[in-house]
Amino acid sequence: MSIQADKLEKLFGRVDQLRGYLDYDKRKVRVIELQEQTQDPEFWNDSEKAQGVMRQLDHQKSLVESWDQLDELRESIRVYQQFQEEGEDVQEELEQEVDTFIQKLDDLELQNMLSGDDDHRDAIVTFNPGAGGTESQDWGQMLFRMINRWAEKHDYNVSVVEYQDGDVAGIKSATIEVKGANAYGFLKSETGTHRLVRISPFDSNARRHTSFCSVFVSPIIDDTIEVNLNDSDVELQRFHASGAGGQNVNKVETGVRLIWTGKLSDGSEERVVAECQQERSQLQNREKAMVLLKSRVYELEKNIKEREKQKLEDSKSSNEWGSQIRSYVFHPYNMVKDHRTDHETGDVDSVMDGDLDPFMKAYLMSRVAEQTV
Repeated sequence: MSIQADKLEKLFGRVDQLRGYLDYDKRKVRVIELQEQTQDPEFWNDSEKAQGVMRQLDHQKSLVESWDQLDELRESIRVYQQFQEEGEDVQEELEQEVDTFIQKLDDLELQNMLSGDDDHRDAIVTFNPGAGGTESQDWGQMLFRMINRWAEKHDYNVSVVEYQDGDVAGIKSATIEVKGANAYGFLKSETGTHRLVRISPFDSNARRHTSFCSVFVSPIIDDTIEVNLNDSDVELQRFHASGAGGQNVNKVETGVRLIWTGKLSDGSEERVVAECQQERSQLQNREKAMVLLKSRVYELEKNIKEREKQKLEDSKSSNEWGSQIRSYVFHPYNMVKDHRTDHETGDVDSVMDGDLDPFMKAYLMSRVAEQTV
């Protein structure tokens, strides 16, 4: 490829802008402060708090080191340019260095978009197929696989918290826990109703069907966040647990379902359900279900406080026409289109196989643009 000097200067300018967006100098100070905390002899006495500090430290160091690498690459490219001006044949080396620079610049710009208070947290993802029986339940399972494939590609740890098989195929509902750096920051883009248009494999007349499934993503809270729920507002239900993947149905009621019914800070009434059947004991499942329940209530309150332009009802709206955030069309043509950002692709197969990064980046960019208006 031919590398134009003016194009490179524009890229270099993005690096300087990024330094400002990152609050680079403040982050370097914060790294020192956090490192000093880890030197306290009593630091690991409270392991959960210590782990939280270590996560903050890793996050801050990652951003600082990533910018430093970009700056070093920029200087390296300038050296190669100087060699080239002096008549040396370094075109191949220069191209490789520029390719690496562009990739790292894009990655850091994307990482910088994850600046929300909870973006660094692990995530809970819940799938609820809409009305439509087997067709919608099958669509729910397709989305379940799509999110799982995305998480696997990014080396996130995924565990199934709750899973209910559909009557014929697919799922009635499912909940997964995704653990890893910025899991919530990326996956929050998937909250909303997903619409599928295809020739149904369950229709003997091969007719086109439209199906809906809602996906709700919330950050997993820890001890740094306090969510108080009155015990009288929480109903406890027990059930026989049966995990996904052919696990045997338990003979005892180890599965736990918690239902909170109450008012949020804006006065609206809400009913929030959290289930867990992944642990072996009922006590463990109850404790985990309570964390999930509080995490979901926290997400509802956060949405109210942030006064998002897209109201919460849009995220948890009824699964019907007109409420979708993204459409997946398999017939009469192939296209996946996000209605919030207008980002689209004709490569339906890759999207269903977990290639969601372009959609996530478009969503994050749109959020940044809204905040700067």
